[in-house]
Amino acid sequence: MSVIRSIVTGTGSYLPEKILTNSDLAKMVDTSDDWIVQRTGIQQRHVAAEGQVTSDLAVEAALRALESAGRKADDIDTIILATATPDNTFPATSVSVQARLGINHGFAFDVHAVCSGFVYALTTADAYIRAGMSKRCLVIGAETFSRILDWNDRTTCVLFGDGAGAVVVEASDGEGNTADRGVLTSHLRSDGRHKDKLFVDGGPSSTQTVGYLRMEGKEVFKHAVGMITDVIEDAYSATGMTSEDLTWFIPHQANKRIIDASAKKLKIAPEKVVTTVQMHGNTSAASIPLALDLAVRDGRVKKDDLIMLEAMGGGFTWGSVLLRW
Repeated sequence: MSVIRSIVTGTGSYLPEKILTNSDLAKMVDTSDDWIVQRTGIQQRHVAAEGQVTSDLAVEAALRALESAGRKADDIDTIILATATPDNTFPATSVSVQARLGINHGFAFDVHAVCSGFVYALTTADAYIRAGMSKRCLVIGAETFSRILDWNDRTTCVLFGDGAGAVVVEASDGEGNTADRGVLTSHLRSDGRHKDKLFVDGGPSSTQTVGYLRMEGKEVFKHAVGMITDVIEDAYSATGMTSEDLTWFIPHQANKRIIDASAKKLKIAPEKVVTTVQMHGNTSAASIPLALDLAVRDGRVKKDDLIMLEAMGGGFTWGSVLLRW
C-alpha cells in the first residue's frame, strides 16, 4: 500500500559566538565546574549577543538546512517554529523568519511546547504533509533562554543555553512499512498537573512581565525517565521495533544523567546515544535539531539509519518521533 511519508532532506544549526564556560559561571554565582559537570554533564553553553533575538538564530539555522537539502527558500510552503522565547508576544516569530527568508507564500506559525517543541513541530509537519496540506516544510527549534534566566539562581542559570536547529521535511511516497524512509510514528503527551515543577513566573496576561524560569530539579528528574520511556515504548508498540533495531538515539539534551538513565532503562547501547549537552547545555526546543545536525554533518547519521527522537519539557509535555533517515 502506497503512503505519503515525511522525509528529512536537510539539516542546519546555528550557535551564538559567545561561549559561557562553567568557570565563567563560577565567577557569577556560587558554583564550580566540578559541581555542574557531576550533576548535569554540562561544560559550556552559548549565549546570544546583545540585540540578537530568536529569529536571528532561526534564520541562520534555516539557511543552512535549505543549503543542505539543496532547496531555495521559495521551495518551502510551510514554516513551523518551536520556541518558548519568541521575539515578541505576537506576531509569531516564524512569520519574521518567513519574511527574512523572502518567502511570501504558504503559511508559518509557532509551536509552544518548551523542550518538547521540536518533537511537537516535527509531528505537526508530518500531519500536514500526510494530509496533503503541505509538500515541503521548514521545521525549526530556536531559543534564547538566556533572556528568561535568573542569573542569581545557581540551580537554573547553569543549565541552559541559546541556539537553533532546523530541518527541511518533504513529502515522499512510501510502501507503508517500517523500511520506508521518513517519519514512521510519533507519540505526544502532556499533563498540566505538573506545571509548577517547571515554569516561567511571568507572562502578558498574568504579570505583564517576561518573568524568570523556575524549576524543581529533583521533581523534574523523577518524572523525566518514566515519561521518556513511556512514549518510546509506544513507538516500539506501534512499529514492532525494539531498542536493538535503533541506529541512533537522539534525545533532548537537558541533563546527561537523565539521558544515561533513560538509555539504560530502555536497554539502548551507550554507543548509539548522541550527546551534545556537554557543549550546548539545555537549549530547549533547539536541542534535538542541534544534535541531529551535528551527527549528520560528522557522518554518524547515514541513509536508512533508524533514529529515535524524544523530549520532555515544561507543562509537562513529552513525546517521541521514530524516523528512518
